[in-house]
Amino acid sequence: MKHNKAFTLLEMVVVIVVIGIIIAMAMPRMERDTRQNAANHLLSAIQYTKHLALLDNKTLTLGNFTRWQKELWAIRFTVGTDYQNTYYTIGTDDNNNSSISKNEAAIDPANGKYLYNSSGAFASIAVDESPNIFIGHNYGIDNIVFSGGCSNAQHIAFDHLGRPYNGIGTATNNFATYMQSDCKITFEFVDDTIDDIEIMIEKQTGYAYIKN
Repeated sequence: MKHNKAFTLLEMVVVIVVIGIIIAMAMPRMERDTRQNAANHLLSAIQYTKHLALLDNKTLTLGNFTRWQKELWAIRFTVGTDYQNTYYTIGTDDNNNSSISKNEAAIDPANGKYLYNSSGAFASIAVDESPNIFIGHNYGIDNIVFSGGCSNAQHIAFDHLGRPYNGIGTATNNFATYMQSDCKITFEFVDDTIDDIEIMIEKQTGYAYIKN
């Protein structure tokens, strides 16, 4: 007589229970990984902005240009109506028209593409635009809150000494937008089980770090 090998009902139940335990153990790790990856990416983007500013002295035009601060290298965040379209741009307003165009944007070192998006939608990324800027789609970030020394705008700018500025869009030929107190940027996730990310940027030095 032939005996067909098969799982018994008890064995199947045991397998299902074990799989459930593995999934339950893996989920917190996945959430931690998502949060840590997002935090590392955001901090790197801010540090990259500061690095570009250190190499480019915009105050050279201080004597004959009344709005030099608008040209400072800055990282600007945009919160989309759909969280997947939340993204950032890194650039410098060289033509002083209060907006960043593609040719004024920084290049993503990871892929050689612009850290810029012309459509404001992840689904419509141009071939020369980096998808890495879409922190909503990539990490599930759906809201960004600026507080402290950067509470008046959704951007942080740096000068050639690494000093942070805020509100550069209305700057004149003085240091009025120089950040007077530490900035806190809070990144919130669409998944409420993932803790917020808080990144601090110190006044004077522009030192950035993850608070929690």
